[in-house]
Amino acid sequence: MASTPPAFGADDLRLPDELRGPLLAHLAALKERYLARNWAGRVGFGKRPAVIVIDLATFWVRPSEQMGSNVESVLQATCKVLEAARAAKVPIFFTTWAYDPAHPPSPNDRKLKYEFPTDPTPLFQLDPRLGRLPTEKIISKRYASACKGTNLHDMLAGLGIDTLIVTGVSTSHCVYATCRDGTNSFRIIVPKEAVGERCELMHEVFLWDIDTDLADVTPLDEVIRHIREVKP
Repeated sequence: MASTPPAFGADDLRLPDELRGPLLAHLAALKERYLARNWAGRVGFGKRPAVIVIDLATFWVRPSEQMGSNVESVLQATCKVLEAARAAKVPIFFTTWAYDPAHPPSPNDRKLKYEFPTDPTPLFQLDPRLGRLPTEKIISKRYASACKGTNLHDMLAGLGIDTLIVTGVSTSHCVYATCRDGTNSFRIIVPKEAVGERCELMHEVFLWDIDTDLADVTPLDEVIRHIREVKP
């Protein structure tokens, strides 16, 4: 298996070169064993897709930020999905964090201590290269999943959506949680090149699990081809 690190991520959170090949080979072998158990089937594309872009805001796309890393390749791949979706009149949603200093703390807040400036609001603004249009909804969420505590399900149902194309960061957290919450209501498609995160190991393992249990992890070019075939 290839030992080249992914284009995205944080340098200090990469797999050692000597482990990358064996890990990827083991995951590939595991997939074959799951397939033999009739697991990891394909959900396929439906007729009415929507795109959701998870957390491609400054806090995550700027490597100098606490939660940031180099996800330039993920952002560029997502922009290609957005270009095709806009041309096909496919609905587009974005998420960011619903920062609120008055929000009561929870026990989970002990797991991660944020390092915010006096006014962190600009950190949660979408990267301008996404070219978000006024007609494209921004969902401010308090939890990892774009579905929890939001009306995303209601909006998708109202639009008659049957397929949710999920892009963004982070594979092991917000992307995974959104796929988990959406999988019983929608066909979930994850363009492989359009998701990523800071930690290489977590990305590989969770992307494997998404593809095995929750969604179809699909090459970017194939996803774009299906979007272009959508009838407005």
